[in-house]
Amino acid sequence: MVFYESMLSRFFIDTTGGVSSDISPYIVSISGLPGPRRLVSATTINDTGDKWHPSLQGATIRLELQWSDDALVGPDTVFGPLREHTAAVDFNYGPEGDTNGDVKYYGTCWVEDFEITTRVGTLVSATAIMKVQGTVLRGTFPVV
Repeated sequence: MVFYESMLSRFFIDTTGGVSSDISPYIVSISGLPGPRRLVSATTINDTGDKWHPSLQGATIRLELQWSDDALVGPDTVFGPLREHTAAVDFNYGPEGDTNGDVKYYGTCWVEDFEITTRVGTLVSATAIMKVQGTVLRGTFPVV
């Protein structure tokens, strides 16, 4: 498992209006990217070892979020409406940052769950879970 400097990580997701929203300042942790690739057994009689064929990718993105309850804009502004949105939306994730040449993982996803879990002082915590539609692609920034 690779760990990156969290202060540099960037996560962008489209809103229901199709505008890319940077929710990086609210993220405590990101997991699930780039995600697993399933393998299908191709082992036959008389093989001396397992053989595999690549199959489907199936990524689930999990975000832990935290924001101030007096903020005018926060993750609830983005994820609340996406829970009921009728189209998948684009995301871009830069584990090392979003400057020119930095690695990015991107694709299209559905928001499966958005749960506001607790309040600590003036901070609100939440979890967002998204299912990737299709595959997670790998490229470099800039975001196009």
